[in-house]
Amino acid sequence: MSKKSRARAAAKAATSAKASAVSCVVPPSKPNGVFDRWGTLLASGIIVLVAFAVYYNSFSGPFTFDDRFAIADNPSIRQLGSALSPPPAAATGGRPVLNLTFALNYALGGMNVWGYHAFNLTIHVLAGLTLFGVVRRTLLRPVLSGRFRKEAVLLALAVAVIWIVHPLQTEAVTYISQRAESLMGLFYLLTLYCFVRGTDSAKPARWQVLSVLACLFGVVSKEMIITAPVIVLLYDRTFVAGSFREAWQARWRYYLGLAGTWLLLARLMVGIHQRNVGFDQGITWWNYALTSCRSVVLYLKLTVWPHPLVLDYGTDIVQRATEVVPYALALAILLVGTVIALRRWPMVGFAGAWFFIILSPTSSVVPIALQPMGEHRVYLSLAAVIGLVVLGLNRWIGRQSIIVFAAAAVGLGWLTIQRNKDYGSEVAIWSDTVEKCPDNARARYNLGTILMGQHRSPEAISQFEAALRLKPDYAEAQNNLGIALNSIPDRLPEAISAYEEALRLKPDYVDAHYNLGVDLCKAGRIPEAIVQYEEALRLKPDYAEAHKNLGRTLANIPGRLPEAIGQFEAALQLDPDDAEAHNNLGGALSNVPGRLPEAIGHFEEAVRIKPGYADAHYNLGVVLAKIPGRLSDAIAEYETVVRINPSDAEAHMDLGYALMQVPGRRPEAISHFQAALRIRPDLTQVQQTLAQLRAKQSQ
Repeated sequence: MSKKSRARAAAKAATSAKASAVSCVVPPSKPNGVFDRWGTLLASGIIVLVAFAVYYNSFSGPFTFDDRFAIADNPSIRQLGSALSPPPAAATGGRPVLNLTFALNYALGGMNVWGYHAFNLTIHVLAGLTLFGVVRRTLLRPVLSGRFRKEAVLLALAVAVIWIVHPLQTEAVTYISQRAESLMGLFYLLTLYCFVRGTDSAKPARWQVLSVLACLFGVVSKEMIITAPVIVLLYDRTFVAGSFREAWQARWRYYLGLAGTWLLLARLMVGIHQRNVGFDQGITWWNYALTSCRSVVLYLKLTVWPHPLVLDYGTDIVQRATEVVPYALALAILLVGTVIALRRWPMVGFAGAWFFIILSPTSSVVPIALQPMGEHRVYLSLAAVIGLVVLGLNRWIGRQSIIVFAAAAVGLGWLTIQRNKDYGSEVAIWSDTVEKCPDNARARYNLGTILMGQHRSPEAISQFEAALRLKPDYAEAQNNLGIALNSIPDRLPEAISAYEEALRLKPDYVDAHYNLGVDLCKAGRIPEAIVQYEEALRLKPDYAEAHKNLGRTLANIPGRLPEAIGQFEAALQLDPDDAEAHNNLGGALSNVPGRLPEAIGHFEEAVRIKPGYADAHYNLGVVLAKIPGRLSDAIAEYETVVRINPSDAEAHMDLGYALMQVPGRRPEAISHFQAALRIRPDLTQVQQTLAQLRAKQSQ
């Protein structure tokens, strides 16, 4: 071939390539028929109403499980100014936007759980609407519009509604602290949606900027958005450009912007090991990969048959490959099928890649030590399965498929309503978890803790003992077993033994040291109790309760009152609004010559902080009665005590003696003496006083 012929052939090939590239960016088709703009608005309204219908019964569900760490015990959400700087080790560490949303909830309604649920549902609805937009616009692209143009709105609505109501989503929506997953999911979908809009726009740059910003917001919500740039590039190759090369050549600046979000993600992930993520948690990549084989196949099963749903699958890690051979084979077949489909049937392959790529950060080889399996992780991946089923059924049975989709939405929505009932109380959700996973030691521990908080100690003890049979080195279960045993008469020695075992398992367990100190005091083993309090404070110097209890113990030892005062003062430095510490310090100071005014000040502060604090009112009355001219004030305090607690014999007695000193109030004094004796007939002093008063009346 001559040089001239070769040049013509090259030019022809270049022209063909150019024409091919242009053909793949043909503007998407417009919908026609009955569904136009009003149809889209109607579909959006249906999504909102359906979401509310299936989640209306979730708004009263209490905080549970990790909600304690993310919300209840998270001081960074108490002020909006600190919300964007959560501690790295916190449940919201490295996720400032997530933390900010909790801070907004707290600013608007404190710990009112309704607002947190409403916020979660709002995020889920917005994500559903965004998914609807992505699917609708994808079906109108040239590669699919010939098949789905007329029904694009209906099919997109079916995908979004089924995704919204699927019961597998409840963990990411009803379980409040899993807002991290749904919030990240929303920004993930927005990243893709803005890209799709950009491909439809004459000025794509603005949409591409919005896409990168959405990805940035996702980065500061949860780390799993790390795969978003990959999914967008794959979408571009599959539905827009036709190849990775064409996608990169057309939009390389945009993809560099998306990849740039990884830099911020890397910065935020510093300290992620403190949140039980990483190889320093005692789990190898191989064992976690084996566990993930089982997890991913179970996730797929739950997308099709969402039962049983479990809040906490526990921490079990697969140790031998033989345990997961069937799962590994099934997963291998699906992965190979996805790779083949990406080449031969790109749209089907994209759905498979969507499912696996989004799951890959948490279900591959990077260990998440305390939660190797969690249903919330399927939040976004579920959309791929639903999309394939919806489009496949529509191709198979045509318009009649809409009836199937409607029936599926109703059935799945009913299951979601039933699942939300399990979240209605902590006892219900943990009882459900224990029933479905009886070998889950952590679930039994959590159920026991909830039962103990409801003063159901025998049932709690049963759960703690079951947890320890499953996991003998469970120090936390030993500690809580001690607390439960402590509440039952005559079981104090067993409680002490449980704390000691907890400390044998975990010598630096601060709460066990403190609890052991409390029970040793009850057993009269004061020197040993002091040692435990001091060890707790050595490990945790800012432990206000330990300072306070050590102070109480020292106050009862001759010669150690100054040390007790120092402990009470330390407790108040840590928590100035602790009414009990003010009362304790007031009691100690009242026994030090010349410090009675200070004691009065602390008692007054205690009753200011806690007006119904009967002990502080009583102690204030005692010290006021010692000061000339303050008898009437003392009487007022005693009267407050007997109003708060009518069965306080000592308060009736002291009020009687104070009233005897006021002319004309002796009948009232007698009445209070009689009340004291009705409560405690053994008050000999009061009996003698009453006898003397009656003798004088008879003279």
